[in-house]
Amino acid sequence: MITAAGVSVRLGGALLVDDVSLELRAGEVLVLVGPNGAGKSTLLAALAGDLPLAGGQVLLDGRGVGEWGAVNAARRRAVLTQHNPVSFPFDVLSVVEMGRAPWRGMAEEDDDDSVIAAALRDTGVEHLSARAYPTLSGGEQARVALARVLAQRTPVLLLDEPTAALDVRHQELVLSLAHRHARGGGGVLVVLHDLGLAAAHADRVAVLDGGKVVAVGPPAEVCTAELLSAVYRHPVEVFPHPRTGLPLVLPVRSREEDGCQS
Repeated sequence: MITAAGVSVRLGGALLVDDVSLELRAGEVLVLVGPNGAGKSTLLAALAGDLPLAGGQVLLDGRGVGEWGAVNAARRRAVLTQHNPVSFPFDVLSVVEMGRAPWRGMAEEDDDDSVIAAALRDTGVEHLSARAYPTLSGGEQARVALARVLAQRTPVLLLDEPTAALDVRHQELVLSLAHRHARGGGGVLVVLHDLGLAAAHADRVAVLDGGKVVAVGPPAEVCTAELLSAVYRHPVEVFPHPRTGLPLVLPVRSREEDGCQS
């Protein structure tokens, strides 16, 4: 659904993404992980067509992402950025309605009410419909922003740290929605910092370090203690989950005995 071939991005003189080739396939959840500054958000923005490329190309449905034009691209891929500020006191319903803007004047506009209702319901924010967006907690705002993206009804979802402000219940909710979208034939690319969530929910994991993809594949192949310890510059342990067999990823922690005494 999206193909990056030799993609490089340079901003302010710094090479942030360096010769990355990657595919997002229909029916999968692809998770990008890596340490701070690895280039995850920059790569996602480049795949969305929101950043100029210093090299390579990005194809969306087999065509250069920049060739679609803003409206047509917005009908094919929806983007959730890390920060989603709203400067005016729009209510939640109005914010989610914004996701339907690309379909204005199209036959799909007839579905606006049902699509918006489904997005509110799926993200668990129906009861907040009349609340002003700026009055919500960080986690509530994150779910409303996701509802707006889901209301866009695009085959491709590009989600940058959608679980960062969420509690355990809502983290699982968001990633279950990603899986449902993928199982329906869509493609979902998610940037995550939580390696445990990535290993548990990804169909494939791509590990970035220094702007390069250093590994990509199923979690069981990519999420190894050796690789993750090297990339994160901190020792990491990986164990199979006793029920599912999926990798459990934990940082190695040491506690000085004296520090635990009162």
